[in-house]
Amino acid sequence: MTDEGEARHQQLTRNVNELLGELRVAQAGVQILFGFLLAVAFTSPFREASGFEKSLYLVTVLFTAAATALLTAPAAWHRVLFREGRRTAILRVGNRLVVAGLACLAVAITLTVALIGKVVFGIAAMVALAAVLGGLFTVLWFVVPRWLREDREDREDRQ
Repeated sequence: MTDEGEARHQQLTRNVNELLGELRVAQAGVQILFGFLLAVAFTSPFREASGFEKSLYLVTVLFTAAATALLTAPAAWHRVLFREGRRTAILRVGNRLVVAGLACLAVAITLTVALIGKVVFGIAAMVALAAVLGGLFTVLWFVVPRWLREDREDREDRQ
């Protein structure tokens, strides 16, 4: 039994279900972004974009595709492996993939907005938007959780 009186099997099942639930949120965002990006390439104005803008667009699409692959992998693994008692492995590796997928999604969203800023207002807007959004994602998605973890560990050490 675990500390909370929950059997290990129940805890693993709950953790996998929580992971899959969290993925639904991230996957919706990446799917919407991917659809938008795929549609852009087939518009007339895109054909007239500069080589830099097209290159930035392609890099953005690649980060979005990577986010899609990384964020959907744990769900696929669960489907393939759920009857084989591999929940621990799914959680361990799946958690790392989800964090990597979220990083790719943050980069893809940042680059998308930066590209829009470049097309609409120029290079200065692109740089400013990339810096602000990149910083926002970094702080909210990666730095704050680390602070919260360290704060919890400090409180546990004091007890």
